[in-house]
Amino acid sequence: MIKRKEDVTVTTENNCEEKVKMYLHDLSEFDGVSEKLEMYAHASLLPGEEVEFHIHEGESEIYYILSGTALYDDNGVKIEVKTGDVTFTPSGEGHGIANIGKDTLEFMALVVKN
Repeated sequence: MIKRKEDVTVTTENNCEEKVKMYLHDLSEFDGVSEKLEMYAHASLLPGEEVEFHIHEGESEIYYILSGTALYDDNGVKIEVKTGDVTFTPSGEGHGIANIGKDTLEFMALVVKN
């Protein structure tokens, strides 16, 4: 099965101030995809935008940084990540990511139910 770019669902997630903080291109909208796949998406954050710290319960998440520079919060430990870096957050732990660069931060986000 193939889904063309124009058929991919693009959504935004907002913070409490109603400012866009992330664009999500959902890449998992296919019939027959495993129920364990919670999300597989291409995510974009503009400079200064962020995904606030949150904890995963019953699922794990991997980020693969495609381009840009970010400050990654790994359970309170903040680490700079850049193109080619991979992060992993297992169930019961938390993370967040903020674009600290001058360009759009692009990354893949994969969430799998445990």
